[in-house]
Amino acid sequence: MCRMAKDDAQHQLREALNLELRRGAVILAVLSQLTTEHYGYSLKRRLNEKGFTIDEGTLYPLMRRLETQGLLASSWRIEDGRPRRYYQLSDAGVRIFEELRTDWKHLADTMGGLLR
Repeated sequence: MCRMAKDDAQHQLREALNLELRRGAVILAVLSQLTTEHYGYSLKRRLNEKGFTIDEGTLYPLMRRLETQGLLASSWRIEDGRPRRYYQLSDAGVRIFEELRTDWKHLADTMGGLLR
């Protein structure tokens, strides 16, 4: 295999593995920002501002799934002349978020020790 093809294969592998790492963090990132009410685009923008990029094709289905699971509550409102669906953590979502945040901190501490 030529060097360029090998480098490309390594890059693709790294990207795939990085995607796997991010998948576990996406739910926690979304829940962390829905302690206050957001509609889809405002949540996407907020996450981007904090350095966590996410596309609509991932975000909107995730919010619908989290609502179906009882972790989010939503309501429709018209603001600036357009209807928007606003999401916020439900009571169950608040409890799960706190538990996941604790689990994440423990995992990060453990991984920090492993990676030293």
